[in-house]
Amino acid sequence: MTTTPGIDDEHRPRDPGDPPRVLVVDDDPAIRRALERGLRLAGYHVLLASDGAAALDLTGSAERPVPRAPHAIVLDVAMPGRSGIEVCATLRARGIETPVLMLSARDETADRITGLESGADDYLVKPFDLRELDLRLRALLRRRPPEAATDSVLRAGPLVLDRAAHLATHDGEPVNLTGREFALLDVFVRNAGQVLTRDQLLARVWGYDFEVRTDVVDTFVSYLRRKLEAGDRPRLLHTVRGVGFVLRVPDGRR
Repeated sequence: MTTTPGIDDEHRPRDPGDPPRVLVVDDDPAIRRALERGLRLAGYHVLLASDGAAALDLTGSAERPVPRAPHAIVLDVAMPGRSGIEVCATLRARGIETPVLMLSARDETADRITGLESGADDYLVKPFDLRELDLRLRALLRRRPPEAATDSVLRAGPLVLDRAAHLATHDGEPVNLTGREFALLDVFVRNAGQVLTRDQLLARVWGYDFEVRTDVVDTFVSYLRRKLEAGDRPRLLHTVRGVGFVLRVPDGRR
């Protein structure tokens, strides 16, 4: 990890008077100190946890929120006791949708997919530059709503999205989606029949404004397919080779 002292003011994520709270979870004291110093210089309020249990105490649950919970979490994968994968999966099971950026020395595709499947929003490989960490955190913290809509209920064939209740159904059956999966499906339903590129999906769902080297869009599309097309249900999300993806409603279901 490169701990360049200071980051240009133009890259600060929010007004310094109201800094976003970032929880750094790592069992290595040297890494915690380096990240704490760098992120404070970048304009964040930094919370620290040395293991998974402490991290879960600081985040609470949807039913039992904690005061001044973090706005984002930087979570190391390889920790004794509860690994970062287990911590992230527990957070999602508790209904906590706080953005999670995982840190790992492992760069294999299977490792990244495992991290994302546990509920992480992004995955950064060590060693990394602090500026890149800051940029990725800013993207996760942007939290802009998908796209303005006049109706809180959206429909596309067998799919119904109740945005106010954060509920998705397929042929009337509830579909259990994470926050990121729901946001991605929201974009597809709004643009049913229109081919969307990976860059468009990254911009609308993740808000990235820098080069992304992971296959995060493909991974989350595969999650949606697994949940929407189980059993003998027809294919809804189609790959357009060399372009992107499209939601196609079966004939007679518009």
